[in-house]
Formats: sequence, structure tokens, C-alpha cells
Amino acid sequence: MTLSAASSGPGAPGLDIPAVTVAPGDTATTTLTVRNDSDIVEAYSLEVVGGCAAWTTVEPARVSLYPGTSETVTIRLTPPRSPEIRAGEIPLGVRVLPTEHPESVRVRETIVHVEAFHELHTELAPRRRRGWLRGRYQLAVRNQGNTPVQVGFTPGQAGEELGFAFSPAEPKLEPGESAEVGLRVRRGKPVWFGAPVVWPFTVDTAESGDQEEARRDETAVQPPLDAEFVQIPVFPKWLLAVLAALLALLLAWFTLVRPAVRSAAKDAAKEVAQPRPTPGGEQGGETPGTGTGGGSSAKPGGQKSGAPSGTGGDGTSSGDGTSTGGGQQSSATIDLQTSGGATKTGTYRVPKDTVFGITDIVVANFQGDEGVLTITFGERKITTIAMETFRNQDYHWVTPIKIPENDTVTVNVTCAKPGTPATGRQAQRCHEVLNVSGVLSRTTQ
Repeated sequence: MTLSAASSGPGAPGLDIPAVTVAPGDTATTTLTVRNDSDIVEAYSLEVVGGCAAWTTVEPARVSLYPGTSETVTIRLTPPRSPEIRAGEIPLGVRVLPTEHPESVRVRETIVHVEAFHELHTELAPRRRRGWLRGRYQLAVRNQGNTPVQVGFTPGQAGEELGFAFSPAEPKLEPGESAEVGLRVRRGKPVWFGAPVVWPFTVDTAESGDQEEARRDETAVQPPLDAEFVQIPVFPKWLLAVLAALLALLLAWFTLVRPAVRSAAKDAAKEVAQPRPTPGGEQGGETPGTGTGGGSSAKPGGQKSGAPSGTGGDGTSSGDGTSTGGGQQSSATIDLQTSGGATKTGTYRVPKDTVFGITDIVVANFQGDEGVLTITFGERKITTIAMETFRNQDYHWVTPIKIPENDTVTVNVTCAKPGTPATGRQAQRCHEVLNVSGVLSRTTQ
């Protein structure tokens, strides 16, 4: 049996079959000629062995030859475009097994040069982030080529308002290997009021290093990834409306209501203090009544004294009998700080011998924490709020909610995630403030 070979590619001296160069995803062929030098009819089976066997075929795989005849078979190499087919030299062998004389088996060998190809696949998640000053994204990059690469990232933005940071900056990936890369996008200046500002940007992925330009043409280029950073204002729109309404109320109070109240009070004071003439000018005589049932008596020097209209001698006001002196305005503040994932309760206890008539509560979530907040007056649950839905919340009652002595105002906070205050740095703990105000009155003894 005589074997000879020919190839469609360049040959290599010292090999039974000329060396073959093939690119993944393409096809290359070479030939091998089998000759029967024996004196009998012989059949030969041809089988590919070595690292190329999975994607190499022999056509035909079996030949039958008369003495002195030969036949040429084709060796077809079709490596897939996959990271599993590494670039470099891979040995190839063709085993020729005679049917009648198996002891005369022969193996012809060569080297297959697998060309390199470069392909990177990158995904960015999420594509849209919201924040005051910064947003965090995650890049998933995979080397789908067949040679090791070092990956670099190039951000793009219309202006220079955003700053970008990648961690790690330039990961090195083997064929088929993936890596997670963190991306931080930062805006230098906050937006205090108004509508959110959208900052679009792109991220381009490419090989870094000295051979980047040489490989650019043969790399499967992925288009840049589009993303957005939505910068939200520090103070929401509704707060502007509240501040404008408060300012209007203050202006109305100082320009309209307060002068009218003061004028009415002065007129009432003058009417009460007006001296009444006595019949015949006698001192110590009874003064004509004013409709209140009260009287006044003369003192030395001609001065008169009397009880104010509508009040009793003990100074208690008329009403439901639960307070003395009409009560006084009072407020209490509960400042509560809660660790992430924990639940904490803050309370205010009504002093002994008093009743707290609550008319207003204000809840502050200035960090933008996430979690659940519950407010309870004694055994009565007032409200339960998801903290991520508000920054400041207020409630008002025309008829006060009365809390008796030793009962409590309770705020319960379950902190899911601390927020990010105006400083731009995420807080370590949730921080909520509850203020309750109303009239604190003494109970009747």
C-alpha cells in the first residue's frame, strides 16, 4: 500500500499530509491518495484521529482497489465558530486500515493551523437608572472568540456632565469566559427643584492593548450600548406648591387677618376699660350693669375694678369639663433611626392629669428611605405608609383626636433600605421624624 497527499493550502516539509490552515466557521480541504501495491483486491477504511476528529471527515471513508490501482480521498475540515476551538496548531491524523491485511495499518499525520477570531458580547443592566447624583449599572461581558483578550470600555456622552468609572477597568478573558463589570455614573451638580433631567450615554466594548487596531477589522463589532441616567430633583414638585401655599397664607395673615384681629381686640379692650359714671357722683355706689351680671366698685383714688365678662371666679373656661384654663398649644417630636432590615418603635407618652388633643401630624422622610411606617394613637392605628412614596407627609383634623393621660403616640418603622440624602452618600440607617401638635389640657380633678 502506498499513500500520498495533496492539500488546498500551503504544504509543510516533513509531514505525511501537508499542513492545513482553516478559519473557524469556514471549510478547508486536503487530499490523500491510497494505492494498492499488493497482488490482491484490497479494501481500505479511513478514519480521522486527533484533536480535529470532531469536525473533520474523509470522503469517501472506504475505498476498494484492484492491484496496482489508486484512489484519492478528500479530507474536509469544518471547525465551528466557537470559543471551544482554540486558535493555534492542532494535530490531525488519518488512519488507513486494510481489510485483508490489518497488520499493515498506516497513520498519516499533519498539523492544522486554526486561525484566531475575535468576538465580544456585552449586556448592560439596567438601561435606565434614577438618582440624585449617581447611578449604578452592571456590565456582563463574554469572550466568544477563540483567543484570550483584554477588554476595555469606552463611555460616550454628548457633553461632559457625567463621570464614568468601571470596576474592574480592563478584565482579561479566556475564550468562552465571562466577567461582571460594575459601572458607576456620577453627575457633579444636584437638581434642586423642577422636573427630572435625563442624561443619555453609550458604552462601547472593544479589545484593549497594543493589537487593538490590528484586530479591529477582524473582530465581530457589537454596536454601542445605550443607557440613561435620570437625575431626580432633591425637592419634589409638590413641595413647591406647599411652600407657595404657606407663603400665601402667611402673607394673608400679616396683611389681612392679623391687623383685623388686633383692631377688634383693641376695640374690645377699650370698651371693657371705659369708666361708668355713678349716680350723683357718689363713690362706692353701684354702677349700671353691662349685661354680664358683674359689677365694679370704687377704690381709693377713683379707680374701679371688676371681673372680665364671661369668666368665673376660678378662671376655668366653659366646655366639656376636661380642661382648665382652656389648655395650651403643645407639640412633641419623635426622632427615630433604624438599621437596615430592622424594626424600631418610638413613643411619646401623654403626661399625667392631662389630655392631648392632636390636630396636626407631620412625618419627615428626608433621606428617601424605603420601608413601612405605622402611626398609632393609643390602641388606634392612624395610618400605615410605604416610606418610598413620600419625603414629607402631613395630616390635619378639625376635631382634635384626644389621647388621655399615660397613653402614647407611637411610630413604628421597618427599614427595608436606607436612602440617599442630599449629600449624595447613601445613609447607613433609616431616619424618620414625627411631629405631633395640638392642645394639651388638664383633666378635671
